[in-house]
Amino acid sequence: MTLPEARQILVEMTKSASLLRHMRTVELVMTAYAHKLGENSEKWAIAGLLHDADYEAYPEQHPAVIVARLNELGEPEIAHAVSAHYTKWNVPYTNLLDKALLACDELTGFIVACAQIRPDGIAGLEAKSVIKRLKDKGFAAKVERDEVQKGAELLGVDLTEHITLIIDTLRANREELGI
Repeated sequence: MTLPEARQILVEMTKSASLLRHMRTVELVMTAYAHKLGENSEKWAIAGLLHDADYEAYPEQHPAVIVARLNELGEPEIAHAVSAHYTKWNVPYTNLLDKALLACDELTGFIVACAQIRPDGIAGLEAKSVIKRLKDKGFAAKVERDEVQKGAELLGVDLTEHITLIIDTLRANREELGI
């Protein structure tokens, strides 16, 4: 599957602007990690882009619909990563792609939320501010802090460095993302 093919699937399945932006942010961060780790950037981008593609249309079946479609299209590695992007689904983490998607999904959304409350958006955001906000259970309360921690642990990255990579990636794309 190519990235343009993945984008076509995304626009067929998802209409919400905020959800589309979330998946774009995760795509960008996954691409950055692929480059950093010497992995296939297109595959990693597709995993980030499509991980929540069925969430809006099939919330009760998420992620089964997009996982089935990816498997039908001959993308079992991406399908497995998508099926594992939440620890409570009890899917094993068998490779870096699985671990990276878990590590990037929840935290990327949280960092976007942090940027949105700042007068300068993502421009001046630093990891220490994100870590402070993570401790505030009332801020972005739906973000599961244990998923953020477990993701960083599984990927084997220092949380501060992980946050910094995500911030830097989002900052480089702030105009497109509106943050």
